[in-house]
Amino acid sequence: MHWTHYIIPVFLSAFTGWVTTWIAIKMLFHPRNPINIFGFKLQGIFPKNQQLIAQKLGQVVSKEFLSFAEIEAKVTNPENIQLLKPEIEAHIDKFLREKLKEVFPMLSMLIGEKTINQLKDAFLMELESLFPVLMKSYMTKLEKDLDLEKIVTDKVASFSSEKLEDILNQITKREFQFLEVIGGFFGLLIGLLQVLIQVLSN
Repeated sequence: MHWTHYIIPVFLSAFTGWVTTWIAIKMLFHPRNPINIFGFKLQGIFPKNQQLIAQKLGQVVSKEFLSFAEIEAKVTNPENIQLLKPEIEAHIDKFLREKLKEVFPMLSMLIGEKTINQLKDAFLMELESLFPVLMKSYMTKLEKDLDLEKIVTDKVASFSSEKLEDILNQITKREFQFLEVIGGFFGLLIGLLQVLIQVLSN
């Protein structure tokens, strides 16, 4: 038997494996709109399930990635007020030394350097205890007003099929190419196995 009788089946098997994998990957996104084939409705996996994917992604983002409980813990951390303290102290100092003179000229004449420092320390101390309470209250209100799950769900659901495909291709392009190579490789192995069986059976 001529050697081409062995090479052609191996080549066709490898090509079939690659094409099959390529088609399977393409069918993740295509056809974008449902089409009827012999009574069966055919549509790409992502376009068909975009709303469901959007909902699941919204749930994951709101509960795992952007949990309000974690955000609140970060925001109300006492260390944050320490980071802001120099700037806050500068504003209070400016108010006591400049703004107060404009609003209460007579009162400012009675306040000396010692009193300014005492007032500044008192304001900062009060702010340190008030800051976590205010931020916690703000976060509670924000959580009620801001539905992260709905925002993410609506955003993803509103993506065009082309944009969704482009985003996923940017993320998984190498993985898709690797799958195509694997498909061709397994097709090649199957072809070689078929040829081996054919040779042994002769």
